[in-house]
Amino acid sequence: MSLRRDLRDRRLPAATIAVALAAGVAQLLLWWFGPAPKTSDFVGPPRSSYTLTNARMTEFNAAGQPSFRLQSPHLERREGDDSLYLNSPTFQLPANQAGVPDWQGQSLYGWVNKDGSQLKLQGPVEMHREAFVNAPAARIQTADVTAWPKQNRLETAAPAQMVQGGTRISGIGMRADLNDKHLELLDDVHATFPPRKR
Repeated sequence: MSLRRDLRDRRLPAATIAVALAAGVAQLLLWWFGPAPKTSDFVGPPRSSYTLTNARMTEFNAAGQPSFRLQSPHLERREGDDSLYLNSPTFQLPANQAGVPDWQGQSLYGWVNKDGSQLKLQGPVEMHREAFVNAPAARIQTADVTAWPKQNRLETAAPAQMVQGGTRISGIGMRADLNDKHLELLDDVHATFPPRKR
């Protein structure tokens, strides 16, 4: 009976040592084969949150041209989040073409991601462009727009209406590429085109 007790008493410490060794080996394998730690692309001390009033910002594209300009009476960056939150923003999407005016716009709220590649305009959104050469002034009214300013593209799933001179186009859902002046309405499209002048 004492032999059985001795064997039973020795199994517990042996099992504990075996489990500890297995855990150590598993941790070494994880360090060896696991993914490398994520590096931070930010250089310098951590940034704190801040609030700006009457803020103005210009974002440039890879060619060094302005990709958009933004003004807001209230801009906020929250701690732990590198994006910007805007109240009542106004914005300009530069045409970057000689003789073509910029698109001007406004919305109720806005959000810009960390690297400035995406802009969300929340609530009602209105954009307009002045007349130039043979093109009359244009106006777009919609809501909840997602824009990629560096690519001069925008889209929304909300109802949208564009008015340019006597032309009126409306529909639900819109995609636009302002570089090649391409506008696509996705559903329930209605359009009115005035007759051409001879």
